[in-house]
Amino acid sequence: MPNARDLRSANRPDRERSPQIDEDVTGKELDRATQHQIKTLEGTSAEWVARHLVMAGRLLDEEPELAFQHALAASRRGGRLASVREAVGLTAYAAGHYGEALREFRTYRRISGSNMHLPVMADCERGLGRPDRALDMARSDEAKDLDAPGKVELAIVAAGARTDLGQLDAAVSELEIPQLDINRAFSYSPRLFRAYADALTAAGRAAEATKWQRQATVAENALGLGADEEPDIIDLGWDEEEEAREEERQRRLRAQEHADTHAGTEERAPRAAGAAAAAEATGAAAGVAGLDAGDELASDDGADDAEADYFESDDPESDLDSVESDVLDEADHEAEDEAEDEADDEAIAESDLELNDDADQELSADSERDQHESVED
Repeated sequence: MPNARDLRSANRPDRERSPQIDEDVTGKELDRATQHQIKTLEGTSAEWVARHLVMAGRLLDEEPELAFQHALAASRRGGRLASVREAVGLTAYAAGHYGEALREFRTYRRISGSNMHLPVMADCERGLGRPDRALDMARSDEAKDLDAPGKVELAIVAAGARTDLGQLDAAVSELEIPQLDINRAFSYSPRLFRAYADALTAAGRAAEATKWQRQATVAENALGLGADEEPDIIDLGWDEEEEAREEERQRRLRAQEHADTHAGTEERAPRAAGAAAAAEATGAAAGVAGLDAGDELASDDGADDAEADYFESDDPESDLDSVESDVLDEADHEAEDEAEDEADDEAIAESDLELNDDADQELSADSERDQHESVED
């Protein structure tokens, strides 16, 4: 139904009226980037453009021709905006108007500087019966700057162009890109796997094609297509045994790091602290001697749950009992030796101080005698 409020079109007998906008459409349904561009327009025009863009997106899959008319209506007041020219190109492509779509995508690229729609432009060349130009786009410098999904789409278009030219083996080669990994699934993998399977079938390699068709289904199931959240990447080759081995390896690494940290802390502890711990151990040993047999058995039961390369008892008295008597004696001897060494150092320092004082007094007396003799002469 024509839009009765489209007065601009009503004043032009050679132009059809814009399509009617649904009452529930406000224009605020657009993404933030598109809304930011539309804000540069005058108030009434901004609302007009926004609402027609929403309608174009709503009808794109079900009624692409009507969606194209809504995009054209938006371009009449917002034709200088990149998002509007992009919408016209996408709806024209969906409706099969490849010439209009190619023109709009070129305008979008000129305004925005982006080559993101290069695969669709190449497919428009195919739609216009020019597969050679599509292959030229696939080999262009701009194609090298595409992201992974864009490279996959362009490879699929190039394979289709090869098929249009009757080059079936070359079509298979066009799809053998780094993103074609049978053991890993990305968002674009199911589509790439099926395109590769179709190319293999056309080239007479049905057995290989069956394998890739099956793997496309596996990839879809792994990605959970249709779910609210899809993972960016899933490794299809991962199994439970490998996961268990990885968990065991991580556990051993954590245990080793913990043991290294504990050993480093003990090495950095001063010897004075060791002597104090030894003294406490001596006192604790007397108290532990009175433990009954039931306590000893309880202490032994927990040892089987400990890791082989590192064990720390939950009973602090048991830890103190593990200090050898030779270690205690050695710690005491070291403390006594340090005290004696400090006393000797203080005695030597005092002796040196006294000698220095005597030498200073002798030098002072000699200086006074020399001055007295000089005066007498």
